[in-house]
Parts: sequence; structure tokens; C-alpha cells
Amino acid sequence: MVPLDTTTTPAARRGSTAHTALGRYGEDAAARWLAERGYQIVARNWRGEDGELDLVARHGPWWVGVEVKTRSGLAYGDPLEAIGRRKLLRLHRLTAAWVREAAAREGRPLRSQQWRVDAVAVLVPRTGGVHFDLVQDVRP
Repeated sequence: MVPLDTTTTPAARRGSTAHTALGRYGEDAAARWLAERGYQIVARNWRGEDGELDLVARHGPWWVGVEVKTRSGLAYGDPLEAIGRRKLLRLHRLTAAWVREAAAREGRPLRSQQWRVDAVAVLVPRTGGVHFDLVQDVRP
């Protein structure tokens, strides 16, 4: 028997499920959109000691850690506004960890690996359509 979660109401859990589904949809859409622009997606939802990278890609000579923020509207602001300094610092640590692992796997010197963090905003309005906004080389 699964214990009843008394910390949230059924409506809140449904909202959380919808929120998770929207996020997953946004990551899928962003991966396809980035691939159309020359990014080669090499990992999704990669977990490091400090958290998770939504996407990891190669873009030319760069390894790219990609943060995807998806919203159904702008009531809470632009999706990219949700990426604060602390989050960016964590994304940079995670991307650096990915690059260290990749360099070790490929037997290449770490200093020869170029990397950056990009952010993609995915707006999925209830009226239809999907809109993307990409910011490359986001720094804290």
C-alpha cells in the first residue's frame, strides 16, 4: 500500500503533473529545435553531484550545457527570468563536470575542451503554437 501524501491536495498534485508534462514537452521541443540549428544532442537530464542538466549538446567545437525553461504564458514573467545567479553557477559547475567526464572518456586533454552554457525559453501558449528564445553563452 502506498502511503497517502498529506502535504499536497489532489488538485495541487494534478497541477504538478501538468507542470512536469509541460516541462517534458518543452525539453523535447527544445531538443528538436536546437537540432535543426546544428546542435547535436548527446544527453538528456544528465545528473551530476550538484543537480541536473536538461540537455547536453555539441555545437561546433563546443560542449553545451542547455537549461530549458518552459511556460504556457508570461503571467509569471519571461521564462529566462527564472534562471538566477545561483542557478547559473550550478549550471556552470555541472557543465564543467560533464566536460571533465567527456574528456576522460575520449582520452583528450581537458584544456582542449571548449564549453559554455546556453538557455532556451519555450513558450507554449494555450492559444497554440510554440515560440523559442535562445541565449548562448549565459554567464553568472
